[in-house]
Amino acid sequence: MKRVKLFLVVLAFLTITETGLSEAKSPVPESPKTTKSVVNRVLPKMVDYGSDKCIPCKAMAPILAKLRDEYKGIVTVQFIDVTKNREAAVLAKIRLIPTQIFYDSTGAEVARHEGFMAKDAILSVWKEHRMLPPEKK
Repeated sequence: MKRVKLFLVVLAFLTITETGLSEAKSPVPESPKTTKSVVNRVLPKMVDYGSDKCIPCKAMAPILAKLRDEYKGIVTVQFIDVTKNREAAVLAKIRLIPTQIFYDSTGAEVARHEGFMAKDAILSVWKEHRMLPPEKK
């Protein structure tokens, strides 16, 4: 069993190395700060793991930029280029790119998606996991 696990770890590392898998030092969101200040609160986070050479990743770039602008101060949207930050990809157990990981405000992973993800699908995950404030009626 240990050999199988070791083989899978090595295979994952080689796959990431060959594919060329970015930007952040750590894929895990910061731990929540114990403060009542709204300014210091930890926001829910979506991290997109990809590459600037990957076609589906390139297609997602404008979607991520739009979401980052539209939901600034509500949800953090982050892109990690796995070709430049292989360690982050290994730590997040990325098997293919693009992969989107959704974290709640406590830093716990609440959802994961592999492949291209449209804006509506991202918003759907945010709503499902209550990452957005309630809509006003």
